[in-house]
Amino acid sequence: MATDIEEHLAVFRRGVVDLIDEQELRAKLALGRPLRIKFGMDPSSPDLHVGHAIPLMKLRALQDLGHQIVLIVGSSTAMVGDPTGRNKLRPQLTREQVEINLATYIDQAGKVLDMERTEVHRNSDWFDKLDFGGLLALCGRTTVARMLERDTFDQRMKAGEAVGMHELLYPLLQGWDSVEIRADVELGGTDQLFNLLFGRTLQEQEGQSPQVCFTTPLINGSDGRKMSKSYGNAIAVTEEPKEMFGKIMRIPDEVMGQWFELLTDASPAQIEALLAGHPNEAKHELARRIVGYFHSPQIGQRESEAFIAQFRDKQLPDDIPDVVFDGEWSADGLPLPVLLRGVGLAQSSSDARRLIEQGAVRLDGEVVSDPKHLLVPPAAPLLIQVGKRRFARVSAKA
Repeated sequence: MATDIEEHLAVFRRGVVDLIDEQELRAKLALGRPLRIKFGMDPSSPDLHVGHAIPLMKLRALQDLGHQIVLIVGSSTAMVGDPTGRNKLRPQLTREQVEINLATYIDQAGKVLDMERTEVHRNSDWFDKLDFGGLLALCGRTTVARMLERDTFDQRMKAGEAVGMHELLYPLLQGWDSVEIRADVELGGTDQLFNLLFGRTLQEQEGQSPQVCFTTPLINGSDGRKMSKSYGNAIAVTEEPKEMFGKIMRIPDEVMGQWFELLTDASPAQIEALLAGHPNEAKHELARRIVGYFHSPQIGQRESEAFIAQFRDKQLPDDIPDVVFDGEWSADGLPLPVLLRGVGLAQSSSDARRLIEQGAVRLDGEVVSDPKHLLVPPAAPLLIQVGKRRFARVSAKA
């Protein structure tokens, strides 16, 4: 593989936090062959979000330059559970739970990587063959003191939180994956640096050339907190285009530069120009590009035009559902919170009252801010809007 070293280095550097070290990487690129670039994924949950996609997109850019991507599916390490960033002992997964999650992982990774050109290994292929003597030999390659250098373990111990013996094994197991597949380079999030460096140590012990380690940053979700399904702020890579577009439009303005750099192929000059303009225009372009990447450019453009029609031009969406309220309408009138809950526009009556008080509810285009508002059965379907994206045309049952 003929290598333009500076071109390849530019792709490696873009959006990267750690690169250990660049001189070693330059020397590996000078060999003129595809580098074996390792990335590990533990199937600890069934879905991937766009935060997970950041390293995958980096890998795809390197794959397109001709490098060999080696995807390690942590069918064994997921049963241990990566302690990175954990302030409590996490429940251990069974092999059955791991297999259920694994079923969707490869398909979702395939939304970014060219899987026909990707080498995939389960680390259970070698760890299931490791006998007791082999496990002892692996543990003998490091010390407890070295493991306790991890800030995660140190913080948990100082806080009186438990640290399981099995958790101490995790960096060893991830590092041994690098030995097994003879990795030239390993990519991970910034929280993975300790584990990545452990791979270098084990490779050197085995007489291999130590891997170069590089990391991409972690991003926050739509509410500014760490992106996580448990927070309800994650944007899944399989999210419906309309929902994906809307969620991206809700991210804080100050993170747009990072999102452009990590989740699009916009050039630095393009990013600078977009951020110099109106924030909503920049965010709209960001959403169009990201939706276009995970679905198709045509779908990204379609959602862009729909968003403009719905919110900038104040037009209504074409797909407003028709809903029949099955409840009874009393002679005194039906409380609006009851109706909102009954047709699925609010999770509960208290949630509905909160939305009404916030001015987020419109009836036939008019804001209603009184949570005690009463309704009579509508003669024609009643258009209800909650927030910017929830609509329904509601009729009373016959």
